[in-house]
Amino acid sequence: MTTALPTQRTVLERFPASHPRGSWPADEYVAAQRARGTDARVVMDLNSGQFLVVTAAATQ
Repeated sequence: MTTALPTQRTVLERFPASHPRGSWPADEYVAAQRARGTDARVVMDLNSGQFLVVTAAATQ
């Protein structure tokens, strides 16, 4: 099942897909953000070749 993301998202962090550990750094960052109460998730930006950590919430 796929879940559609809202059209407006805030990119919290970017991680290169070429990282030796793959998406792990992005997944670890998401876990830390969720522990702080931010609903974040990892998405792949195929155009830039990066894993993006995004949230639907606006950041200050």
